[in-house]
Amino acid sequence: MEAYYYLRLIVFFLLTGSAVFVLQWWFQYRKRRMLARIDQMPFPESYRSVLFKTPHYGHLSIEEKEKIERSILRFIHMKEFIGVKMRVTDEIKVIIAFYACLLLLHIETENCYDNLRTVIIYPSPVVIDSIRNNGGIFTKEDFVIDGQSANDTVVLVWHDAKHEAFHLRHENVIIHEFAHEIDFMDGEVDGVPPLERSKYHAWTEVLYRDFKKLSHVLETERDWGKYKLLGSYAATNEAEFFAVVSERFFESPHSLKHHFPELYAQLKAFYKVDPANWVQK
Repeated sequence: MEAYYYLRLIVFFLLTGSAVFVLQWWFQYRKRRMLARIDQMPFPESYRSVLFKTPHYGHLSIEEKEKIERSILRFIHMKEFIGVKMRVTDEIKVIIAFYACLLLLHIETENCYDNLRTVIIYPSPVVIDSIRNNGGIFTKEDFVIDGQSANDTVVLVWHDAKHEAFHLRHENVIIHEFAHEIDFMDGEVDGVPPLERSKYHAWTEVLYRDFKKLSHVLETERDWGKYKLLGSYAATNEAEFFAVVSERFFESPHSLKHHFPELYAQLKAFYKVDPANWVQK
């Protein structure tokens, strides 16, 4: 009886493993077929007209434009866009997809944000509840967000994102939230995105050094000097620092390069682009 029991157990695990393998194979097969169909789609001229309104697209090379257009189509057709009390237009989808994929333009990935499932868009800033623990005393507080990232979901506020998408304003909430997504690709949100082992030390040394200096300026209320470019929100933690400097890298490349040359060099090496050559001073 005991041998029969173990035999049934072995058969059960074999069948379960086979079923999981088949389901995974079928999911990957359907995904490959879908991507192949998307890659055969022509890129709509209406989409391209939207992209030319941004301060970045026109500076890309022909090859870069072709690559990012493929990524945009994949992003739009593979992610779910949900509008909260608003209609999600093609313009909204194209702008979000463009800035999300711009960050990964020269970073080798199988698909643009493969783990991302949903993009939720609000028309205006959102007030959410937060429970804070201060020495065992729990308090409920409200605070306003214009974006949020949680691995498989990104939340954006279109009122802010739209103005930032078409003008260089230091900030760009789309870049900010998708920098968080990139940060999480190695399993941790700590300001260190997926890096080659040989580049890890230089990255952490430069970013953590400037993060600590910014935090010190904020704590001591000293003259901000060049750190005014980064702002107080970048001192929240290392993850927010990485997201903010990624915004400045693409939105204010000349200023970041001038005031923080080593930081700029690290971001340039990671993103494998040089926005100072794209964007006018």
